[in-house]
Amino acid sequence: MSCPCSDCTACPEAGGCGVLVLTEDELTVFRRFAETPFLPLTREEAGGLPLCPELEADAGRVAAVLRNLESKGLLTLDDGVPLSNYDYSSCASCSVHGSIALTAAGQDALEALEIQGIEE
Repeated sequence: MSCPCSDCTACPEAGGCGVLVLTEDELTVFRRFAETPFLPLTREEAGGLPLCPELEADAGRVAAVLRNLESKGLLTLDDGVPLSNYDYSSCASCSVHGSIALTAAGQDALEALEIQGIEE
């Protein structure tokens, strides 16, 4: 979806006109939160790439998508809040175990997406 404003250089990061622009990869990951409200987060080291063992894609793409969704205010990446019922043993090489969750803005955007759909 393109921005309907003629002079909106800040969309969508700074709020601008309110149009949310997501890449196909971002949309795929974002829609996972309609099924599962929380996903596990791992990092090989503090400040390293954010990874999610539940998302199937190469690590660089997953990290970029997670960072983009976080910068758009849709997700929060909580390094210090691991999921209590998730088995992180497959991620033993990662020193950081945390969680990924929708923000309030992310919940609103997900509900709007489900109701209004998307434009391409």
